[in-house]
Amino acid sequence: MKRAATLARALLPATWAALIALACASLLILASGGAPLAVYRLFLAGTWGNAYGIGQVLLKTTPLIFTGLAVAIPLKAGLFNIGADGQLTIGAFLTALVGAHLPGSFGPLAAVPLCLLAGFAGGALTGAIPGVLKATRGSHEVISTIMLNFIVRAAMVGVGAWAFVRESVHTVPIRPAAELPRLSTVFPSLRGSAASAALVVAVLVAVAIAWLLYRTRTGFQLRAVGKSPAAAETAGISVARVTVLAMTLAGGVAGLVGADFVLGYKHYYEDGFGGGIGFVGIAVAVVGRNHPLGVVLAALLFGTLAQGALAVGAIVPKEIVDVLEAVIICAVVGAAPEVRRLVARSAPAR
Repeated sequence: MKRAATLARALLPATWAALIALACASLLILASGGAPLAVYRLFLAGTWGNAYGIGQVLLKTTPLIFTGLAVAIPLKAGLFNIGADGQLTIGAFLTALVGAHLPGSFGPLAAVPLCLLAGFAGGALTGAIPGVLKATRGSHEVISTIMLNFIVRAAMVGVGAWAFVRESVHTVPIRPAAELPRLSTVFPSLRGSAASAALVVAVLVAVAIAWLLYRTRTGFQLRAVGKSPAAAETAGISVARVTVLAMTLAGGVAGLVGADFVLGYKHYYEDGFGGGIGFVGIAVAVVGRNHPLGVVLAALLFGTLAQGALAVGAIVPKEIVDVLEAVIICAVVGAAPEVRRLVARSAPAR
């Protein structure tokens, strides 16, 4: 009973946020001349109402799990990683590069882990740079990660001159052994959707991060620094080491986005493929309350909204869904303290 009550309290802010978002969305739909019930019906039909829609929701959810975790991990240590876009770009590029030049004798059991390791290493190296700057020079990670996004973007323009297929903006395809299978191979009803086993990789990474944060000494140190760096330093925890570790780990997780796009979807790196999902990861982490399980659920929510925007785009402006996302974020951030006060006020005296 106590566990159920704790879970109910944890879900209250999200429930409150959903109700606020629903009310705001209804007003916006009415203002644009639409019928809210008709829009919601079409929204559900295009997302969770058919197998293809479900597959597309899962496809859009997968990279958001990685980028959400890439923001949530540093937040646990009191850091703000806005560089997921640059980190996932380097990670995906190296994933494609390794996948395309693997020896022909390599099978999936060797090819896939090597590609994943390359993506993680590329993202980790990119994330480590602002971590080291923060730990050694005191540079603010928000500024350094934002600037690094621009540096990576500019660097990829030059790299593309020799790495991309002639007269294109993508690399050569990876070897078939490195490709992740589509979910439709196991669930035939999802045929036509590009959702792949990268979703399984994303969930496993979320589970591993949860274990690291809440079941290991390293995770305790990371959370302790996030709560109070001065107290952690007094207790013998190296704040500098934790800072570098948090940013490096975050970058590595962001780099695994290549598992979805490169290994599971396009099978090559394409310039500009991220489309700002690194910044959406910030919203995912905020709505997910920086908990790995919460990040997975929040990514599923934003994946549903992204697919739903396509489903209802014919009858209402797609910008309504963008506004809805913003309302959800604001409601979650603003509702949590209020809900806690209401719960505390209504709790029976002991």
